[in-house]
Amino acid sequence: MQNLETHIKNTIRDVPDFPKPGILFKDITPIFYNQELCSAITDDFIAKLPSKPDAIVGIESRGFLFGFLVANKLGIPFVLVRKAGKLPYKTVSYEYSLEYGTAKIEMHEDALQKNWNVIIHDDLLATGGTAEAVAVLVKKLGANVAGFTFVVGLNFLNGKNKLINHSNNITCLVQY
Repeated sequence: MQNLETHIKNTIRDVPDFPKPGILFKDITPIFYNQELCSAITDDFIAKLPSKPDAIVGIESRGFLFGFLVANKLGIPFVLVRKAGKLPYKTVSYEYSLEYGTAKIEMHEDALQKNWNVIIHDDLLATGGTAEAVAVLVKKLGANVAGFTFVVGLNFLNGKNKLINHSNNITCLVQY
């Protein structure tokens, strides 16, 4: 069998000109058609953790997929971070700058406990803006950022540079 990185890269589908002309979109959805590959990815994320975290924080929406699987396998809470107005209970929020405008993310106010060590997970690391915003939100609730995990890292966008201020434990299973 091929190594995991090669298997993931061979499974990811390139979609040209999505969501706009000139973008080559890395579509991870074909990974979910292969349960064996999903299990291998989940196990690899767990193997790369420096220690067992207290919770996994998943970023809407594709960060929910492997984030939940890892949390479930570790027997720890899974915490959702969503766009403003999508969570039903009392929330804490953080507004951050985008290339054009701003975005606002939220988490339930009781989702994390003080001094918990958490891993922030998403499917893809690009510029790092959203993951950095989630790190600020995690710290706002008194928890610690133990690291970040991503299926794909787009190195040419230098997203790790924003995250290194929160944790130097940054895992991307495949990199472009």
